[in-house]
Amino acid sequence: MSIVDFLLGRPLRSSEERGEKLGALGGIPVFGLDALSSAAYGPEAALTLLIPLGALSVVYIIPISFSIIGLLLIVFFSYRQTIAAYPTGGGSYIVAGKNLGESAGLLAAAALMIDYVLTAAVGISAGVGALISAVPSLQPHTLGICLGILLVITIINLRGVRETGTVFMIPTYLFVGTLLITLGIGIFKAMISGGHPSPVTAPPVLGGVTAAAGAWLMLKAFSSGCTAMTGVEAVSNGVRAFREPVVKTAQWTLTIIIGLLVVLLAGIAILCHAYHIGATNPGAGYQSVLSQLTAAVVGKNIFYFVTIASILLVLAFSANTAFADFPRLCRLLAQDGYLPYPMAIQGRRLVYTIGITVLAIFCGILLSIFGGVTDRLIPLYAIGAFLAFTLSQAGMVMHWKRVGGKMKRSAMLINGFGATMTAITVVVVTLTKFVEGAWITVLLIPAMIVLMFSIRRHYTRVQKEIANPGPIDLTQMGAPIVVMPATSWNKIACEALQFAVSLSSEVHVLHVDSGEDEENARKQWLECVEKPMMKAGLPVPHMNVLKSPYRFVINPIVDYVLELEKKNPGRQIAVIIPELVQRHWYQYFLHNQRATWLKAALLMKGNQRIVVINAPWYLK
Repeated sequence: MSIVDFLLGRPLRSSEERGEKLGALGGIPVFGLDALSSAAYGPEAALTLLIPLGALSVVYIIPISFSIIGLLLIVFFSYRQTIAAYPTGGGSYIVAGKNLGESAGLLAAAALMIDYVLTAAVGISAGVGALISAVPSLQPHTLGICLGILLVITIINLRGVRETGTVFMIPTYLFVGTLLITLGIGIFKAMISGGHPSPVTAPPVLGGVTAAAGAWLMLKAFSSGCTAMTGVEAVSNGVRAFREPVVKTAQWTLTIIIGLLVVLLAGIAILCHAYHIGATNPGAGYQSVLSQLTAAVVGKNIFYFVTIASILLVLAFSANTAFADFPRLCRLLAQDGYLPYPMAIQGRRLVYTIGITVLAIFCGILLSIFGGVTDRLIPLYAIGAFLAFTLSQAGMVMHWKRVGGKMKRSAMLINGFGATMTAITVVVVTLTKFVEGAWITVLLIPAMIVLMFSIRRHYTRVQKEIANPGPIDLTQMGAPIVVMPATSWNKIACEALQFAVSLSSEVHVLHVDSGEDEENARKQWLECVEKPMMKAGLPVPHMNVLKSPYRFVINPIVDYVLELEKKNPGRQIAVIIPELVQRHWYQYFLHNQRATWLKAALLMKGNQRIVVINAPWYLK
């Protein structure tokens, strides 16, 4: 078994794709991990901004959380309709593109792609941040741990959709199960105590009021809490990953994810109010909101540590939702010509390998730039998601207007109201986070759109240039002029020259002399080539020694070929490049790669009349 097979699994046949499809239970870990895990940091992000209100923060978290839940339900109903209307997947990109035009579709796609990179980075950094809060001695290794988790998630996703769902199923359901039990026990205690339960482990005492509960502070807290809504669009983007009946399976998966998220957000808000739990400042004495809440409800026992462990795992692995959706979105864009075509090709395990790899690289760069610290990444977050929500729902309004139907009015009303509310949220989130780093996202989105238009324009130009070839041209059927570089006379050069003289009677052999051993090279040529060919009555190839006082090898050869092409306007030039092929990949580093660089230089500087031919010699 090769290392690649061990890490990624055996290659899957195209006919095995059906076995890789997901049901609702498998779809929740793959497409719902980001949304569900946001219950661990969304409420805390809002409470962190309410710290200046002291004990009053627990009063305001309830209306803020329920406002977010209301917005979440509006988006949920819209995406259920999107799944039914566009069962091939694509979510916001497809809906906006088909109903609002090309630019709107690319705007949604750019926003989503940036959001997916941030989703992966924030999820991993949040998980590592929670781990470091439990084990402070690991803080110097924050970035290393982040990159290690990123590598693990990447490898798991490269193994295929079904295996990804299986791997993440245990931590996902452990997280949901332990948190629901905690919330259930906590609400029961709150009910029997008249709303004032006694904590098993008392949370830190909330500080005094240092600021007024103004509208700006509430808007900032709301916009930070809206990070709990990221990942909601994941199911609609990946509809094709579900098994038959595709639409119902995807809708059921989305319904379960949103239902669980609503319960978690509502329960956390209610219990934070009941147990007087607020956010703590990062640094010494920091405790996450869920850590305080679990300890207050059940105490610091085995169940507490199992719950915290499941939270850590789910936060770290929540990046998986981005790895499930980013490659699928890239596939659609590549099929439409807005991203490189290879991103639309399935790899060895029937996943879009290049998309997964690209996401991992960008996520790694982002984590490295920001040191793997969540607080530095959060301000860039959520703008892309809400912009995509807005465009998707606005697109659905136009969809219903076009297709009609019995539910036309009510559907248009839901989508229109949702588009308005999420558009307002986009403005609020952008304004409240702009100075803190959201300006980066605001600049990146149009830059992505320009890049995608440029790629599409390139493909259009290529298509025009190579289309309609007409009948084959039989007027230039003569043998080409053959050029063959040879650094020394050996078996590799000998076999390549045998092939060269079989193509044409006019062969130019090039030897680049850097002032070392020209006399020996000419002597070898005379004995091994010139005499045998003259004896056989065959035309002798031209031996050309190119001087290179600065020891350059590639440039003199390329210059010679280009000059030869200019002097022979009616002829083709065939450049035969002898090349040593190693048996093992690690042997590649033991030899110079002049053949590869020469091919690249000829392809870049040449034209249609210069043909490059490999003459490989395989090591035994």
